[in-house]
Amino acid sequence: MKEEKVILVNENDEQIGLMAKLEAHEKALLHRAFSVFIFNNDNELMLQQRALDKYHSPGLWTNTCCSHQRDGETNIEAGMRRLQEEMGFVVNLQESISFIYKAPFDNGLTEHEYDHVLLGKYNDEPIINTDEVASWKWMPLEDVKVDISLQPELYTEWFKVIFDKFYEHINIVS
Repeated sequence: MKEEKVILVNENDEQIGLMAKLEAHEKALLHRAFSVFIFNNDNELMLQQRALDKYHSPGLWTNTCCSHQRDGETNIEAGMRRLQEEMGFVVNLQESISFIYKAPFDNGLTEHEYDHVLLGKYNDEPIINTDEVASWKWMPLEDVKVDISLQPELYTEWFKVIFDKFYEHINIVS
């Protein structure tokens, strides 16, 4: 299998190169990423629990799916591709906010990402890829916010950043 590369960017999200994903995480280099948030008609968020054998943040709860854009791929194309790969469905997505965060992990790797938040609507059950996802659930946003404050250790770092700083941008999906 070909080694996946991430898109290295500067602080203006301008591409400055490509690098193997693991190497970028070892060197803590800024790279492009996306986080998909899928809501149902009751404005509940579809959360995923990361597979237990993921190389970082295993078993933690997070947004519907997330990953890295491939070279030449738009944010929307990447989000739709990964939504299909992880959750087994595709919907139209819209771009919301973007931000830079840096989160070191206990295993020596660091996520340093220019993260693009993508929003979509879906009302059915996903068909999860168990290599990527351990479980999933619908949860009202307000309940997610409260649970993160009570049990932050159950959630991924980027998900907590999004809720802490950008809650108002994901609270409304048109």
